[in-house]
Amino acid sequence: MTRDEAGGPPVGRALRIGLTGPIGCGKTTVAGWLAARGAQVVDADGLAHRATAPGEPALEAVIARFGEAFRRPDGSLDRAALGRLVFSDPSALGDLEAIVHPAVRRLIVAALAQAEEAGAPAVVLEAIKLVESGLAAVCDEVWVVTCRPQDQRERLRSRGWPVGDAEQRIAAQGDLAARLQPVATRLIRTDGPPEAAERAVAAAYEKALAAHTAGARTAPDPDLDPAQAGVRRSDDGAGPADREARRVSGAEMESPPPPSAGIAGRRPRRDAQRG
Repeated sequence: MTRDEAGGPPVGRALRIGLTGPIGCGKTTVAGWLAARGAQVVDADGLAHRATAPGEPALEAVIARFGEAFRRPDGSLDRAALGRLVFSDPSALGDLEAIVHPAVRRLIVAALAQAEEAGAPAVVLEAIKLVESGLAAVCDEVWVVTCRPQDQRERLRSRGWPVGDAEQRIAAQGDLAARLQPVATRLIRTDGPPEAAERAVAAAYEKALAAHTAGARTAPDPDLDPAQAGVRRSDDGAGPADREARRVSGAEMESPPPPSAGIAGRRPRRDAQRG
């Protein structure tokens, strides 16, 4: 991949889409639709599981901070138990994230580079902490996936989440979608018929690819420094009114369950939905 003579991004660099939003709102469903259209998906939640696997330094640091009670007999992290602790204690959550996030960021940066080397037209970074961790800075667009609270709770119940655990996680996130909207390039709503949502996501993806291609030789290349903060918006000059016009309607569809969980407390699925 060569760099443009004018100092722009590498010629042919993939479009980078950051995908975020509250739990249970359909992030992974949207990522699956994008993957079906040729995008490479980097799952930060799965990488968090990898970063805290047995034998990894981050796992030992977590156990040192929270205690051996959170290590399962097979040596793995008891994510459900740890999740119940940290999502009721903001200070403990901050300690956990300070341990795990640097390791996860390194894996994410490597995964983004590998996906681009594979020649994908777009790379989708799915991360619930996309903005807070500064990873939005490596993305060309930030897509926030949201839905009605009643749909969110019903989806979590359908996955086997106890009501108390689901409510604890929702409360810990607060009004995440509203906080993220000011930095969102596109707001993806997953209410309504799933077919309509998929069509709208496909249309948004085509527009994003077109905008990226049009600006590819003049837009600055987002730095892959994981410590960089802030958000780089898409290069089509969209303001709040334009982004609102791109709002997507629809509903979540089922997708295959993931092979792994995140840092703490993402429960295994009893059905195929994920968000």
